[in-house]
Amino acid sequence: MRFLTRRDATKRIAAALAGFALAPLPAVAFSREEARSLVDRLVGEINAVIGSGRSEAAMYQDFERIFARYSDTSYIAAYTLGNDGRSATTAQKRAYSAAFETYVARKYGRRFRDFIGGRLEVTEVKQVKKWYEVSSVAYLKGQSPFEVTFLVSDRSGDNRFFNLYIEGINMLLTERTEIGSMLDKRRGDIDALIEDLKQAG
Repeated sequence: MRFLTRRDATKRIAAALAGFALAPLPAVAFSREEARSLVDRLVGEINAVIGSGRSEAAMYQDFERIFARYSDTSYIAAYTLGNDGRSATTAQKRAYSAAFETYVARKYGRRFRDFIGGRLEVTEVKQVKKWYEVSSVAYLKGQSPFEVTFLVSDRSGDNRFFNLYIEGINMLLTERTEIGSMLDKRRGDIDALIEDLKQAG
């Protein structure tokens, strides 16, 4: 197996962009209104937690559950493992997906926690190729407003978001690079990566 190092980061990101652009996607079988409704519900739940007055620990758990409920974590997991997944056994892929889903929900649940004291507002929906891009604006106390964008698809059989931009940071590419770096440190050992994910985030 060819192991990537930090010097390969640029190539990895370029390959990720190319792969994402060329990946086959199903025809859009749901409407712009359905895409907005999904994100409206997601944003509504986030805002409800923000305004609940619960402890930060309780809010953190709520945000984790929200992320897991509305995101296509199975697709995100497979994408982030990328070509390294070719050498994985079926059991390893299943274990990786489960560990990654917990890891990414925990990690981005923590990002949602940063919104405590503010709010999110959905502002625009537009079709991009075979998915919808739903834009929202985060208004946080003491900060300038910034955009949070959800890419929504029905590829999983349900309408879910499969990528997320927070202040322009692309979740898919960020996590693909992070997973590649973690796998490098374990010299390509997927079982060790799975154990790392259980502790990370």
